[in-house]
Amino acid sequence: MQNQPILQVKGVSKAFPGVQALSDVDFEVYPGEVVALLGENGAGKSTLMKILAGAYQKDSGQIYLNDQEIELTSPHHAQTMGISIIYQEFNLVPTQTVAANIFTGREPLYGGAGRILKMVNKQEMERAAQEMLDIVGAHVKPTDMIRSLPVAERQLVEIAKALSFDSRVIIMDEPTSALGDEETQNLFKIVRSLKDQGRAVIFITHRLKEVFEIADRIVVLRDGRLVGSVPAQDTSIDGLISMMVGRSLDQMYQKETAEIGDVVMRVQGLTRYGAVEDVSFELRRGEILGFAGLVGAGRTETARLLFGADALDGGEIWIDGQKVSIHSPEDAIRAGISFVPEDRGSQGLVLLLSVFKNEVLPTMSHFTRFGLLDGATLQQRAQEYVSRLNVRTPSLEQKVMFLSGGNQQKVVLAKWLMSNPKVLILDEPTRGIDVGAKSEIYALMSQLARNGIGIIMISSELPEILAMSDRVLVMCEGRVTGIIDRQEATQEAIMAYATRHASVQGTI
Repeated sequence: MQNQPILQVKGVSKAFPGVQALSDVDFEVYPGEVVALLGENGAGKSTLMKILAGAYQKDSGQIYLNDQEIELTSPHHAQTMGISIIYQEFNLVPTQTVAANIFTGREPLYGGAGRILKMVNKQEMERAAQEMLDIVGAHVKPTDMIRSLPVAERQLVEIAKALSFDSRVIIMDEPTSALGDEETQNLFKIVRSLKDQGRAVIFITHRLKEVFEIADRIVVLRDGRLVGSVPAQDTSIDGLISMMVGRSLDQMYQKETAEIGDVVMRVQGLTRYGAVEDVSFELRRGEILGFAGLVGAGRTETARLLFGADALDGGEIWIDGQKVSIHSPEDAIRAGISFVPEDRGSQGLVLLLSVFKNEVLPTMSHFTRFGLLDGATLQQRAQEYVSRLNVRTPSLEQKVMFLSGGNQQKVVLAKWLMSNPKVLILDEPTRGIDVGAKSEIYALMSQLARNGIGIIMISSELPEILAMSDRVLVMCEGRVTGIIDRQEATQEAIMAYATRHASVQGTI
């Protein structure tokens, strides 16, 4: 690590309507260094990174690159200066190919720059894209459409896109949030390679164990201010949590005992060819049923079938002992099923709309009489759920895009809780949110279970599955390979089922 920072921030501040996102922040990163940037949602991490990536302009302060003061005016300008960012929420065009996304605006042309008629050399673009995909270990083709890829593969395409720029500073905002263990370890190899090349990496994550595996130094923000900067080897997870939240966090997982009642949902033979095959299980009132498995196991695909987002090829669903026909999300909502998707930005929220409008979208018809909307009651109910879930927002009229990830997730939850569901499906409910917000989500899940709601929780974090589940359903390659009671669930048992190293056991 060299003595001179490659990138330096001095006294940077940034405000949004009703929110002071950054206050006089100092930050630097050196060549060949991996800096982990930590903090609760709303601490200012993403705002600072978006300023460095040219997406936001600072209100005050200075930014220096190689000891020269710069003014970053746009993302393209930042990229030309040698700063690339991989966003937590994907910045890909679903209707274009992988190759086109990686080289958007930089497509190789036939005949060189001097040619009057510009034609994209697709063969060369796909060849270059394949090189980037090979580096990140993505099992996709350059010709694949982005919309056809699962979340984990889309994340790897984002990483390949960032690496396609010859950047000296690479910012990774929650790059492992959609990755499994194998993909995460492959990413760490890439990060170490970048470090060996003398590049600087800024790594934002809420998975604190990752910090000690990959980071040289840790910088912590709280409430828009710099709390401290420490070498990774000089601190601990408990120390980081204390710095981040300003208090000790004795209990991360707040699962409380709930009375397990009658069967609220029964699923038999659920099938979608090529994705899910013969999935059967029961869910009881007050139960949290964890769905575990490796990336591509079929957990999200199962959830989408239950919610009517994808079409069934076979199988039956019963709610409260009555067979229901679910061909669309509207059918699922009428049956009492709600679904919080794993990608809240593109599937759970309309980011340009207000908190209020996002909350009431699925339930507006419930507040209509004789064709007239009862706006006052709707407003009151929306405010009740904002207060109940402790959504940190200046008002109901605040655009959701300006909220932190944890608060956005609470808005998604509020939206579905307003529909009074019998079954709540949570797909990666704590993905990309901080330890404080996670604790609040866990406490809310326990409360909902005590109220008799049956909860399906899909999670890639085994400690979360083990701590919060009453039973664990494990999937592999679209099939259920095991259902384990809480008392018998261990990481080893789950991984054995997830890799099909155990025979099917348990009660379905």
